[in-house]
Amino acid sequence: MSTYLADAAENLTVEGPSATFTYRRIGPQGGTPLVLLNRVRATIDWWDPEFLDHLAVEHDVIVFDDIGHGYTTGEPRDSFERFADGAIEFIEALGLPQVDLLGWTMGGTVAQHITLKRPELVRRLVVAAANPGGTVPGAPDPDPKVRATMTKPEVTAEDLVFLFFPETEAGRAAGYEYLARVAARLAAGGPGVSEAAGLGQITAIAKDAAIPFEQVRADLETIKHPVLYATGMRDVMIPALASYTAVQHLPNATLVAYSDAGHGFPFQHPKAFATQVTAFLAA
Repeated sequence: MSTYLADAAENLTVEGPSATFTYRRIGPQGGTPLVLLNRVRATIDWWDPEFLDHLAVEHDVIVFDDIGHGYTTGEPRDSFERFADGAIEFIEALGLPQVDLLGWTMGGTVAQHITLKRPELVRRLVVAAANPGGTVPGAPDPDPKVRATMTKPEVTAEDLVFLFFPETEAGRAAGYEYLARVAARLAAGGPGVSEAAGLGQITAIAKDAAIPFEQVRADLETIKHPVLYATGMRDVMIPALASYTAVQHLPNATLVAYSDAGHGFPFQHPKAFATQVTAFLAA
């Protein structure tokens, strides 16, 4: 039996103009809620319950599926701008006047789009293992194995460990420990990300990569909010250079790097990163 509060959280729903959103909420309510945005091909079942529990000690934590993904109804979309529109619709459907955002990987890029579209809706922004947009100057060419693994019809446990954790004994062990922690939710057999939704996400990534970096830089310079950028130095999917470059153009940003971790550093170091996020949000 799971000992995590996050695993005991019930699915809740709220109606928006475009969809019936499914979400979970844990932690003390009051203050500014912390809304989490997820990665490619993941639903709310894939959030690490240990990481959520650590965040929820001091925060009202909300996880949700965007329109057309997982438990949430509606037609899947195919751009980060439209994913951001869906998240904004969800936040407004809950009647929240302002939120903090934490986006991991694709969710981090979407969180930036939300902040650009509706700056008054966001208080503070956390971007974890994400590309700021476009193609970062000087970034190494993507590893063909990463692309091939990401786009497989069925991604195995071994694939996820390869993508999210470093190829070290400690890294691989952390990867399988993470998979064990999410197993309770996944075993319940909830909906995954459909083929149409997954293709929409891949299309969105390609559209984002085509944005000139000059535009990305100009957009970053307009984000005046406090921003915490975090990265794993052994990330095989999005190099740490992407985070380093982003904070050079954000007026009020902090950069945190985990030397022994990869794309899944929030789940390799769940307590440490949750503590970092808590300190940032309280500053």
